Amino acid sequence: MKSQYRMLFALFSLLLVVSLACNGGAAPTATQPPVNEEPPVVEIPEQPQTEEPAPAATEAPVVQSSAEQFFTEEFDASYENWSRFDVLGSQETNEDGLALEIDDSRLVFDFSTKYLYTYLFYEPFEYDNVAVEARVENRGMNDNNISLICRYSDEGWYEFNVANSGLYNILYGFVEPDGDIGYGRLADGGSTKIKSGKDVNIYKIICKDRKLSLYINGIETRVYEDNNYVLRDGKVGISVSSFKQLPIKVEYDWVTVSEP
Repeated sequence: MKSQYRMLFALFSLLLVVSLACNGGAAPTATQPPVNEEPPVVEIPEQPQTEEPAPAATEAPVVQSSAEQFFTEEFDASYENWSRFDVLGSQETNEDGLALEIDDSRLVFDFSTKYLYTYLFYEPFEYDNVAVEARVENRGMNDNNISLICRYSDEGWYEFNVANSGLYNILYGFVEPDGDIGYGRLADGGSTKIKSGKDVNIYKIICKDRKLSLYINGIETRVYEDNNYVLRDGKVGISVSSFKQLPIKVEYDWVTVSEP
């Protein structure tokens, strides 16, 4: 489970609207343990407070007119409708320590630095009830998180993390009053359906009304009903995180966004 990490909210929001081709500014910092470690339990506040960020004087990413609401992204040419932001997990993390590129119709995350957490969000649409599915291949060490995200907004978001070690968790992410990003654990566990090592996995999440469902290689693994925060809508996203061991190399073959 990811615990709290330090990040200015204004900068966090700014990076979400900056295009992949222009990801300027210093990345925020955080302490984010991998799923396969046992971090301190985060107490989820009943009503997390947030402050409105100042308007960002930046241009929104260019959204292609051909962008679809429900689609399969096969990364044949580019990922220009996806915005990126990075979080640095330690003082030694190199902000430039990721080669993110398309190679042979795959989106490749190739980390040369530890504790770097890179997120991509699909900008053209926001969703209430939605399914996100991805075919992901691990080409490096097991020490990483693969993440699928739904209903991302200023109100918070739901994040599903799967580690190649065989563990998973479902988190509620929120911005604390002091600008820190907090994570509350909603559910966690392990699954023998996760293929560890250098192998291929298909992960799917469904966010439908109050039910949050995680599927691993076609098997319904965990269903959690959120009666506390009840996030209504927001963006969908994907992520890869590096931790203690290198090299970390993960390839997304495709990502499908569909109706649940």
